[in-house]
Formats: sequence, C-alpha cells, structure tokens
Amino acid sequence: MPEGHTIHRLAADHRDAFAGRTVRATSPQGKFSDSAALIDGQVLETAEAHGKHLFLGFAETGWVHIHLGLFGKYTWGDGATLPPPTDTVRLRLANPTAYADLRGPTTCALITDGEKQAIHDRLGPDPLRPGDDGARAYARVSRSRTSVAALLMDQKVVAGVGNVYRAEVLFRHGIDPYRAGRDVTRREWDAIWADLVDLMREGVRNNRIDTVRPEHTPEAMGRPPRVDDHGGEVYVYRSADRPCLVCGGAIRTADLAARNLFWCPSCQQA
Repeated sequence: MPEGHTIHRLAADHRDAFAGRTVRATSPQGKFSDSAALIDGQVLETAEAHGKHLFLGFAETGWVHIHLGLFGKYTWGDGATLPPPTDTVRLRLANPTAYADLRGPTTCALITDGEKQAIHDRLGPDPLRPGDDGARAYARVSRSRTSVAALLMDQKVVAGVGNVYRAEVLFRHGIDPYRAGRDVTRREWDAIWADLVDLMREGVRNNRIDTVRPEHTPEAMGRPPRVDDHGGEVYVYRSADRPCLVCGGAIRTADLAARNLFWCPSCQQA
C-alpha cells in the first residue's frame, strides 16, 4: 500500500496538472459514472492529502475522496495525445495538457465537506501536513501498552506512516519495535517525529523512500545498490537475514498486527 509521501506527491501532481482549470471527467469502468458526470466540466480548485487519503476539491459538488488501498494506482500522460482509456479506469481526469487515469482504488467517492471533515477527525496528525505536530500523537502513544511499532502503523495515531517508514525510523533511533508506547520518552518521540517529517518530505521530492545516512550509501560503503520493487536505500525493510549496514548482525523479521516487521536486534535492543 502506498505510504503518505506518495499521496502527497499525487496531490501536488493534481494541483500542477489541473488546479484552476476545467477538467473533463469520465469513468470508463462505469463504477464512478454518475459522480464523474457531476464534476465533468468543472474547475478543480485544489488537491490535498491527509495520510493515505487524497482529496480533489470541486467548488460546486464537493470532494472526490480517493484511497488507493493495496491495488490502486495512477497513470499520467500528455493530454494532447490522449489514448483511449481501458475499461479498468475508474476515473479519468483530462485537459488539453495532461490526463490522469485511476485504476483499482479501494475508495473513489464524491463526498461533502462534512464527510471530508469526518475523515480528518478520525485520522492522526500527518508529518507532511502543515500545522500538524507530534504532540497529539504522543498523547496517545504515552498512554498505551501497545508496541510502538503497532502504534506507528495505526492511522488514528499517525497518519501516512506505513511499513517502510515504520521499520526505518525505529531503526534510525535504535528503538526496539516491541517496546510499549508508554515506555517511549517524549524526547525519543519528538526525535522520531522530526525524522519522519524530514524523511517523508524527501520521499515526496524524490518519489521514493531513502532512509540511509550518507555514511551508509552504496557509494560510501562500496556496496551494490539495493534492488527491490520498492526502490530506495533502506536499512532493514525487506532485508531479513541480510547483514545490518551498521553492525553487521542479521536483520530479523516477524509478523506484527498482520504485517511483516523488520529490525536489527543488535542496534535496537530492548
């Protein structure tokens, strides 16, 4: 499932391609046809993200709420050479200079301002949203017996963090993923939050997740670049049984809350 940096990047892409301009909207698949007809010919006012939720704003009809889930994806192209859409496209937005095809999302729905606010209200603070900070998240973390690894994946606690950022930020701060939230100090949490802000902003800029420090890059260590579908240079994510880039010990994996957890027992001691 795409993490928060991908959704914020998509919001920026929509603003760049469509904001302030009239868009043509269709639903070749048919599942969004009625709503597409309502926004067709309207001006896209803005696009924004909160965690893994994307919102496209149209003044006359409200918001298109999109959650990609596990299978949703976007295809972008030049509107001047618009290809025929395939019948799997849930929503196509187009103008003379660009088009965006959405396929396979978990959610694609036209919602009101009130319904949009209800989604914001149930989500935790997002490291990439202006004005959000980690204090509200820590208020929940500091009272919880749940592991910090599970709390970081709880979108009601922190919005936008997924399996990659969860594993990597805990490694970077030497925190055992099984430590209870209430045993994480405020200083440790503030450092985690600040790191998430920086790492996820880089993710938006580069459209990939990179978490290794300069001294651990392939160039610095004389090692081959990481080869993985997720791309990016990371410390522990999907690196089970490989040597840790810092201590050389074996990276471990385990199931936690139905997701694969990755960590280095030597660098992240209890």
